[in-house]
Amino acid sequence: MIPYSRQSIDQSDIDAVVETLKGDFLTGGKIVSDFEEALAHYLGVKHVCVMNSATSALHVAYQIIGLHEGDEIITTPLSFAATSNTAIQCGAKPIFCDIKWDGNIDERKIEALITPQTKAVSAVDFGGNPVEIQTLKNLCNTHKLFLIDDASHALGSEIDGQKVGNVADMTIFSFHAIKPITTFEGGAIATNNTEFYEKAKLLRSHGVVKKTHWNSDMIVLGENYRLSDVACALGLSQLKRLDSFIAKRADIARYYDERFQNNPYFTTIAIAPTKKSSYHLYPILLSSSLWCAKEELFESLHVKGIGVQVHYKPIYQFSYYKERFGEHRLANAEDFYRAELSIPCHQGMRMEDATLVADTLIEEIEKIKGCNR
Repeated sequence: MIPYSRQSIDQSDIDAVVETLKGDFLTGGKIVSDFEEALAHYLGVKHVCVMNSATSALHVAYQIIGLHEGDEIITTPLSFAATSNTAIQCGAKPIFCDIKWDGNIDERKIEALITPQTKAVSAVDFGGNPVEIQTLKNLCNTHKLFLIDDASHALGSEIDGQKVGNVADMTIFSFHAIKPITTFEGGAIATNNTEFYEKAKLLRSHGVVKKTHWNSDMIVLGENYRLSDVACALGLSQLKRLDSFIAKRADIARYYDERFQNNPYFTTIAIAPTKKSSYHLYPILLSSSLWCAKEELFESLHVKGIGVQVHYKPIYQFSYYKERFGEHRLANAEDFYRAELSIPCHQGMRMEDATLVADTLIEEIEKIKGCNR
C-alpha cells in the first residue's frame, strides 16, 4: 500500500532517540529548549513553545487570548475537529465561515460574521497551502480581534518568501507522524509575542513556577502538555531534513500537476507563484458527475494498493455539533467534501510510485465513468 502520507525515519533519527534514551533526562531536559530554538531559527520567529500535540497547542493558545464562555471564534469547517473543539473546551462557540475552492477559509466572507462576541479568527493552511494571512491580519487589526493560524499542515510553507508562522498572533504546528516532520505526537506554538510565549510555557506545565530549591507555586490552572526530550531529539534530527522532505513532495506534486493537466475527471489545486506549500496533502477535486461514485473509487484504489483519503468532512456535520449548535449549510465546504480525494504525496515515495498512483487513478476512474453509466 502506498499511503497518502507517512513518516520518514532513518538511522540518524534512530541514533538521536537512542542517545537521548541513554542520557540523564527523558523529559524536562535541555533537548526540549534546543528543539524550540532550532524551530524558532528555522521559522524566523522570536519564540517557539513545543507541546505534546497540536491540539494541546490550540487549547493553550485559546486560553492565552482569554477565550471563555460567551465568546465566539470564526473558523473554517474544513479542518480536523481539534481546531474548533479546543475553542469549545474554553466555553466559546465556533462560527464557521465558508471556504474557497482551494480549501482555505474565504477571507471575503469573514467580516459579515463578526459580532460583538467575536474574539478571534482561527484559520487553517489547508494541505500546506498558506492562507491569505496578511489580509486576515489586517481584518483582525481593524476589528481588534486575535488571529490564530492553525498551520498544522504547513511547517515549511511560505508566502512572499516568508515562512508561515510570522504574521498571526500565534501559529500552531503539528509533528504528528504523517506531518512533514514528526516527534511521534507533538505540536508547537510559534509567536513573536514574548508575553504569549511565557504564558504558553506556564500553561503547558500545570501553571506551576519554581521559586527556590523545592519550593514552587501554582499561579494559574494549567495542564500537562509537555513534550519529552526523547520526542524532541527525534524532532531535532527530522528538522535537519525538512527542506529536503518538502522538496521531494514538491517534485511529486509537480509531476501530478503536469500529468493531470486538462484531464476530464478532476481538477487539482494550483499553488500561487507567491506561495510555497509543504504539500502535506495533494488533493484532487472530482468533477460533480463522479461525486456519487467517490466511495466506489476510494475502495477500488485501496484494493489496488493506493492509499487515498478524504479531507475533511465539514466539522458542523458531526453529531456533537448538530446536537449542540443545530444544523448548518455552507455550499462550498459541502461541495468540496463531495469532491475531494487526497492522493499519495510524501518524501517516502519514488517517482515510480507517483507514476503508479497516477496510472491507477486514471484507470480506476475510467472504469467507473460517473453516475450516468
